Amino acid sequence: MKQLLRKGLKHVIVDEVPDPVTTSHHVLVRPFYSLISSGTETASIHREGLIKTVADNPSYIGKILDVMMSQGPMRTMAEVKAKFSEYAVLGYSGAGVIVDKHNTVRDLELGDRVAYGGEGTGHGETVLVGRNLVVRVPDNVPFEHACFTTLGSIALNSIRIATISLGERVSVIGLGLVGQLIAQLCRLQGGFVIATDLKPDRVELAHKLGADAALVGGAQFAQEVNAITNGIGVDCVFIAAAAKSDAPCRLAVEICRDRGRIVDVGAVQLNFPWYQTYLKEIQVLMARAYGPGSYDDSYERQGQDYPLPYVRWTENRNMEEFLRLTSRGRMQIESLITHRFPLEEAPKAYETIMDPAANSLAVLLKYPAADLTNAVASFEPKRKVEVNGQSAASLGIGVALVGAGNLARWVHLPNLKNTPGVRLRAVHSSLGARGKSYALRFGADYCASDYEEILKDPSVQAVVIASRNQQHALQAQAALRAGKHVFVEKPMALTEQECRDVYQAARESGKQLTVGFNRRYAPSYLTLRQQLAKRMGPAVLNCRINSPGISGRYWMADPAIGGAILGEACHFVDLVYWLLESEPLQVSAYSLPTGRKDPIGENNIVASFHFADGSIANLTYCTVGSRTSTGERVEIFAPGVAAFAEDFKQSVVKASMVHKRSSWFAQKGYQPQMLAFFAALQQGKSPDITVLDGVRSTLGCLRMMQAAREGVACAIDLDNFLAFSSR
Repeated sequence: MKQLLRKGLKHVIVDEVPDPVTTSHHVLVRPFYSLISSGTETASIHREGLIKTVADNPSYIGKILDVMMSQGPMRTMAEVKAKFSEYAVLGYSGAGVIVDKHNTVRDLELGDRVAYGGEGTGHGETVLVGRNLVVRVPDNVPFEHACFTTLGSIALNSIRIATISLGERVSVIGLGLVGQLIAQLCRLQGGFVIATDLKPDRVELAHKLGADAALVGGAQFAQEVNAITNGIGVDCVFIAAAAKSDAPCRLAVEICRDRGRIVDVGAVQLNFPWYQTYLKEIQVLMARAYGPGSYDDSYERQGQDYPLPYVRWTENRNMEEFLRLTSRGRMQIESLITHRFPLEEAPKAYETIMDPAANSLAVLLKYPAADLTNAVASFEPKRKVEVNGQSAASLGIGVALVGAGNLARWVHLPNLKNTPGVRLRAVHSSLGARGKSYALRFGADYCASDYEEILKDPSVQAVVIASRNQQHALQAQAALRAGKHVFVEKPMALTEQECRDVYQAARESGKQLTVGFNRRYAPSYLTLRQQLAKRMGPAVLNCRINSPGISGRYWMADPAIGGAILGEACHFVDLVYWLLESEPLQVSAYSLPTGRKDPIGENNIVASFHFADGSIANLTYCTVGSRTSTGERVEIFAPGVAAFAEDFKQSVVKASMVHKRSSWFAQKGYQPQMLAFFAALQQGKSPDITVLDGVRSTLGCLRMMQAAREGVACAIDLDNFLAFSSR
């Protein structure tokens, strides 16, 4: 399909990317029209270049330095350079027809006329949309008007936040699309609207659309408002402007009455004059996107609605109400449309928006589906897109990278590119634009949004799985049974049954599977293992991990998909086994109180393991610490020796002498593990880390969480697992 993309920092292009695949609680829509949100979308187009962008956002420098300390200067500079060519999706508001849906969506049908919204949907010939961000369009509302629904719901949510009542004096500062819609909705709510903008043509349009007073902004505006309101000031001010200064905020405070309200809907510097705001006791309110449900994955992605008696106006219900008002002729839309462009001329559309002389307001994109007799019947998704083509001279193991996230971009793709005897055949991502971007950057033959394209490709001999944790086991099984070797990121599995399924798939297929336990290859941990190999008796280990990033709404924090323990602590269950070269037999554990959103008790555990050789290990895993403290520290104590490793940068051994090893940048072992895995495949050997290591780490984490939950010590019986799985 064709999709509009930002390439690098400032270029807008239309390129071919794979059509998306339906997922749970989602539908596929073929847009007829989409609306370019001039404020939000053009804010991400940096025409001034990198230096000006960084100058306007000094925090970027700190982020780059933080990444450099973690990833090293070469990889960081490679990522900065990539910013000039990588793809990003623009757009989040359109209308079209449903052409496919997941079986979890039961109240919509193929062919339904719908409006849609949602970050990441973009301007493309096919879009994947969560059920709660799709609403039916009344028959008398044209698609050109229906594609305003997302921005209309943003405006409507701000009205609800402001609680406008009959007769209140309301000022709208900024008469872009959202400001114009707010002005109309305020009047429907019974407010007396005073609209203002620095552009006379927008002021004139607001007056034409019903504003009670429409004034060009300037030095006299506050005095004019004072005269209109008989010296009282307005009851409520909507800041719907886009500005890099705090001028709209200062103006809002000046014209607001005592104990009035200010609602921010725009993008301005929120810097209010303290004394004046305090003296008037003004309420400052923020309107968050389309309404309740915004930025809540359980609502937007997992289809969980909020009960109407408790949350009357959700995102979805706001979208429905805006369309109802439009169908009844209460909202005037046509006058807001200044330009229409076909999708292939989308770059010209953005040029128009960013040209002040064009006087653009609402700019629409029209799609080929709008001219089809039956958009559903003609839908033929293309979920594999050739990028570089397969060279006849290509030699080596063909590899597909599955899951184009940050770990893939920063670690696995660069390492695959530098691994001898390996060629990158494909990149799989559910996000077509990202898959295409990575395929171009790292030289893959093609990108795909459908995993089946990878499985049926005989040129792919190995799959590197770096998708989300809950997908690892199923994708690994499918790849093994399709006759492919597997490098799967941790965790290999999330349940005991998944462990059995992956283990059996590896046995029956005869293919190799390794798990991304990179710490076994990190120099600092290799130093500890060398010391423990010399011991004459049992050892004591202490692992302390602080991961404050895995908290709150971050997807990996969710206990339903393993949380921090199965998702991250599995590293350390494997690490202590490898350091000691002894099987863990039993674990006791305690966690913080459970049932809270944050901190999530299940993610904060102190556990003690007992090993077959008599050794013991303590594991403290927490997400409540400071981001400035050490991330991980592993200490070992054995007869005559003590040593520790910290944050992949330092190891200290204290025996008859003290030996220290340190590096400026973290050495995490990713590249040596990748090299070792493919070297083993080329030599026909088993990798150092096998499916059994994946099973052991998962079982250890499951028993650890069970021990914390039940308050009893739990056995870790790998032999019993193998006996059961071999039946």
